[in-house]
This record gives sequence, structure tokens and C-alpha cells, in this order.
Amino acid sequence: MTTPCDIAVLVGRFQPFHDAHLALLARALAIAPRAVVVVGSAFQARTPKNPFTWRERAEMIRHALPEAERARVTIVPVRDYYDEARWVASVRDGVAALPDVAPASRIALVGHFKDATSGYLAAFPGWTLDPVERLPGADGSQLRDTLFAALPEDAHQPPRLDAALAAFVDQAPPSTVAFLRAWTALPFFAELAVEWRMLQRYKAAWRAAPYAPTFVTVDAVVQCAGHVLLIRRGKAPGRGLLAVPGGFIEARETTWQSCLRELEEETHLKLLEETMRRSLRSVAVFDHPDRSQCGRTITHAHHFDLGDRELPEARADDDAAAVEWVRIAALAAMEDRFFDDHFHMLDHFLGLTGA
Repeated sequence: MTTPCDIAVLVGRFQPFHDAHLALLARALAIAPRAVVVVGSAFQARTPKNPFTWRERAEMIRHALPEAERARVTIVPVRDYYDEARWVASVRDGVAALPDVAPASRIALVGHFKDATSGYLAAFPGWTLDPVERLPGADGSQLRDTLFAALPEDAHQPPRLDAALAAFVDQAPPSTVAFLRAWTALPFFAELAVEWRMLQRYKAAWRAAPYAPTFVTVDAVVQCAGHVLLIRRGKAPGRGLLAVPGGFIEARETTWQSCLRELEEETHLKLLEETMRRSLRSVAVFDHPDRSQCGRTITHAHHFDLGDRELPEARADDDAAAVEWVRIAALAAMEDRFFDDHFHMLDHFLGLTGA
């Protein structure tokens, strides 16, 4: 880069932080006196794809640096909006809100073009792009697969963690390997490994298809008297997480019919169809390629407002382990308890984040 800059920005999920990330961060520190690391997928529930919280990733990033350089790095957590315009605005706002960042600050965006997911690098007009060639080897998806595969499905067999972590030695900083060794002793590692295996089997069932399948689902966002109806998932993926009622569309149903069927199957909410039609406020399609861990899944979410009536009775069944009416005012603080993009679905209809 020949143009001087005041701040270099690096964006990523860092699940986990590996050598390719460290090379990009080193480039950012080489071209600017200050680096801002934007940690994406910041407030999601733990999943096999996003196993580490943003604070855990921030710890990995800081410990990979010499102590003298840590003060030059600022971590900014940013949620996934599944909407590039909102996400870009959030990144810009997060950087602009930092102390000593003036409107005239010269900002460079450091990154490499990996695949279609790297399109965001061209979405920041006014920032200088500093493209870096991709480092061969390190890959977050492969590293996560190696880690979860180290825990045998048979609980009587010993874990193969030493062998798995050995694979990280040439692909991640020693501090990341040390962090992972301690992290795998925590209870949620085993829970995530179970979910990872379920997802591996699920995807294997479709691997022989001539084309990658696209699944169609429906969801029901039902609000009433300042509350919204939520289920707690009873099965993997996302066992124990909150979700709106919904499921797969059936071959001979419309999305409307599937929505009402899934709502009744999971919550036993029994209202007349005419009541539901009068209560329907809008239908939105959520189709981001990364919205579901199971694969390409497009959902049609129906938003119902039952008004200020008494909360209808509901009870859990089918795939739901529990069902409850949750105060809408409480949802903004519950983002890390939701399955897939269901928090963002609620945000779309109910305006939870104000962004």
C-alpha cells in the first residue's frame, strides 16, 4: 500500500483464530498505527459453526500478539444481520464510534478474496482496500471439523484430542492451541460435538444428490399483548435453544397451510383460521445462504399480531421441548439463546435492535 492510513480494519469470524488471520493482522499493524479487528457473528448461540463467543475469540487474537502490540489493537464485536447493507452500516458505525476516530481518519480494509463470502470487501466506499494473497493451509472449517471429530461417538472410547491439536500446530499460533486445549475441557465442547455429528450425518444423506438441495420451510412469529410465542428446541440441531415455531413445508401444502399446521403441531395453539387470517400482518422470505447450519434453507415467515387479548393457551409437542410466551421487551438481551437466524427474524418484524 502506498497511501498512508490512520486505521487498518480486519473483519472475520475467527472460528478459531489461525495463522492466516494472524498474517492479515500483521499486515494491518504494518500499514497503520492502529488496527481494528471486527469480530463477526458476535452474539450468536454456540454452534459447531460458531463455537466460540466473541470474547473468547478476542482473547485468542490478543494472546497471539506480542504484548507490545496488543495496545494497538481494538476489538469491535458485530452481529450478523443477514442483510449486507445493515451489516456494513453496523461495521462503519462500530469503527466510527471508537475514541480518537475522526471523520477525516484515513481507513484501510485489509483482507483477501477467498470466495463469494468475500464480496463484503468491495462494500466500503471511502475506505482503501488493501488486498492480501491468501495464506495456504489454514482453514477454519477444517480445523473445527478436526476438533469435533476428536471426540468419539462412543463414550467408552478415549478422546483423540492430542492428535487433533497436533494438527493445529502448523496452522494456528501456539496461544490458540493452548486456548483450545483448555476450552475442550469445558462441558459445552461435548454437546457441540454431538450436534456436529448429527449435522455430518444429515448432510451425508444428501451428498449423492445430483444437485445440492434447497429446503423450504415456514415459521410463525405470533405476538400478543406485548409477548411473542417461542419454543425451546427439543432435538439437534439447536437442542435447548429458543426458536419461533415452524418446520418443513409438505408436498401438497401451501406455505400458509404449512405455517398453520406447524404452529399447531408444536404449540397446540388452537385459533380459528379466520382469526389467524385477520391477524396476519406480513410475510417475509429469509433466504441468506448461511442462515441455517443444515444447508441451503429458505423460509417463509408469517407475522401474526393477535392484539391485546388474553394470551392464548399453548403447550409443547412434536419437536418442541417447551413453549412459552416471552415479553418482547426482554428479547434484545436474549440474542445468544436463539437458534440459527431466529433472533434476526424477530428483529425484522419487531424492531429489536433499533438498527
